[in-house]
Amino acid sequence: MSVMVSESRRLIDLNADLGEGFPDDEALLDRISSAGIACGGHAGDRAVCLQTIEIARRKGVIIGAHPGYPDREEFGRRERVATADEVARIIDEQLSQFASWAAEVGAIVRFVKPHGALYNQAQRDLEIAVGVVTAVLDWGLPVLGLPGSVLEREVLRAGLSFVPEGFADRRYRPDGTLVPRSEPEALIDDPGESERQALILIDRGLRTLCLHGDDPTALAKADRLRAAFGRAGVVVQSFVGDGDA
Repeated sequence: MSVMVSESRRLIDLNADLGEGFPDDEALLDRISSAGIACGGHAGDRAVCLQTIEIARRKGVIIGAHPGYPDREEFGRRERVATADEVARIIDEQLSQFASWAAEVGAIVRFVKPHGALYNQAQRDLEIAVGVVTAVLDWGLPVLGLPGSVLEREVLRAGLSFVPEGFADRRYRPDGTLVPRSEPEALIDDPGESERQALILIDRGLRTLCLHGDDPTALAKADRLRAAFGRAGVVVQSFVGDGDA
């Protein structure tokens, strides 16, 4: 990764993928500063998403849309061949639905982060990345993704804001891409290892770190990270900056 540290006062946004039907969402919302919430595609439904949005708003956690391939059987983690137009349609439909849910409880959508296979393909596949950007362009929202990726290039080319993201619960390849979930040791189960990796990623200039809400150790990881950040003088703060959900 080639992201540079931009300020001496170290700040980090801690985000989690939520609204997917797992039990620790509310507890995680006490520990994070932003939440990517499912839009009813790969997981979640109106009731679950509305509840998650409302709790996030009440706790001052910013929210973003977390659209994925509409593939509940594989939780949106199965890659597919798709055109830019198809990807744009998938995201636009889910983002529009999510924005309407947020409006029902007076919350504001602050960013977009694709989910699962859609996220991973967008980092390296121009067709998928263009589809993501096409869908988000009219909304003018920041997009989260891996630094140095095709998605970053296309987001910046379109004049949108890109938020470089790291993962505290996933292992990386030497080229900075994530080890696929299909490979052994792709996931970090040990909160201590997660803590060490998070601090390395912060030193490399990442602006947000992700924990997965479907990870049964997410709460333990979040607590360990918050304690480590305190010791290291790292301030947890939304990349939006004002905390207004």
